[in-house]
Amino acid sequence: MPTLPAIVNDPDSHRRHARLRALNLFSGCREYVKRREGMIHAMDGGLWLHRHVWKDTPLVHLVSTDRARLVAYGAALGLSVARLQYKPLKDPRTGTRRDAWHWDLGGPVYPPYDERLLAVGQGTR
Repeated sequence: MPTLPAIVNDPDSHRRHARLRALNLFSGCREYVKRREGMIHAMDGGLWLHRHVWKDTPLVHLVSTDRARLVAYGAALGLSVARLQYKPLKDPRTGTRRDAWHWDLGGPVYPPYDERLLAVGQGTR
């Protein structure tokens, strides 16, 4: 039985999107309506999918203070750990800068919207 390519390299867009949805759900990724709640989730070690637009291109930052969780996500997706970006962020609860990392997800690995990932209120992990 042939093996599937890494998600990032999967040429079948429907299958790639289904695999991305499954990975995001399995990994415990969450999206928040309020940025502050997403940031708190990331500060608590959760995986926060933060959608934004850069130069007219929709992108997602997958943010967390838990580097190991991000590395595992990237490995499952097929990304090189060299692409993981370090950026200390201010914890909105304390104002203290904390070590944090993020993946830039766009193009073939732009996470499709999935209402199952939408968290209501802080503390959902």
